Amino acid sequence: MKITPLNKLPEPLDIRKRYPLSDEAIATQRAIVREIEDVLSGKDDRILLVIGPCSADREAPVLEYLERLARLRDEVKDCVLIIPRIYTNKPRTRGTGYKGMAESPDPTKGPDLLSGIIAIRKIHMRALLDFGFSGADEMLYPENHAYLDDLLSYVAVGARSVENQQHRLTSSGVGIPVGMKNPTSGELSVMINAIYAAQQPQDFEYRGWAYRSEGNPYAHAILRGYVTPGSASGANYHYEDLKRLAELYDREGLVNPAVIVDVNHANSAKHFLEQPRIVEEVMHNRRRDVDVKHLVKGFMIESYLVDGHQDVDGTTFGQSITDPCLGWEKTETLVRAVADGVDRGRR
Repeated sequence: MKITPLNKLPEPLDIRKRYPLSDEAIATQRAIVREIEDVLSGKDDRILLVIGPCSADREAPVLEYLERLARLRDEVKDCVLIIPRIYTNKPRTRGTGYKGMAESPDPTKGPDLLSGIIAIRKIHMRALLDFGFSGADEMLYPENHAYLDDLLSYVAVGARSVENQQHRLTSSGVGIPVGMKNPTSGELSVMINAIYAAQQPQDFEYRGWAYRSEGNPYAHAILRGYVTPGSASGANYHYEDLKRLAELYDREGLVNPAVIVDVNHANSAKHFLEQPRIVEEVMHNRRRDVDVKHLVKGFMIESYLVDGHQDVDGTTFGQSITDPCLGWEKTETLVRAVADGVDRGRR
């Protein structure tokens, strides 16, 4: 094998012992998981917003963002359940360059995997302990989930991972809601098959152990748009797309049918300023069609302190170094509009 071993990384249990949670923090995390489960099952009619930076690139601006988000959460909590998007693994389509805090705690320096593991646990701990947020992250590498599994309330499987069997089987046993994105081709059967696999009991290997899961009844769909054979972006958040997904759920007999609409990525063709318009359209369709209302449980939104994006070595505090994001002022306006839309839908 033409690889060079660098160093043995600590086991997840060792990291958790070095950076433990109090009983109160554990109770907070579990309570937030139950809230998300109630939204996905329809017991709670609030809208779920998984919202935050494309990549959690640096601790200081992410914590500033979370402080502001916590104040906004308290304002809209009767209508909206806010889960911060704290994505510490940022995949690149071609597998090179910046890969997120888990590999490079300082984006301007080279990889440091041990420091990265510690950094991502610390930032999720700060979210929970300082602001009462149990965050969302992406399951890019299933074997790394165990470093954070006592901290997270939500995990997403990306468009390029959703067909991978290890992601599907691990999702069946993580004990928190898992969103399965449609693949970049847009083929919904791939996503539906992933949801089905995650909802079933499974036997599988994980970090050198054989495990048996009970299945995850809160595995669900995330629509993120698609890429055509000619490399153009295509959207799948429209009324007809949502009705088709409702039919697929019904045909497969999956439990807790639910979809989170990702309003950036291919759905916006990465035109980040389109996110509020897409949310508005989907909220309108929820109000006009009861099946769409029951299916659409929320949105995934890319948002940070400053509009747009910059290079990895950029110096603008709180501006994305990966995909462009909505700035804070637009974020506040959007979240309040979602809350108002839910309130109007109840009347």
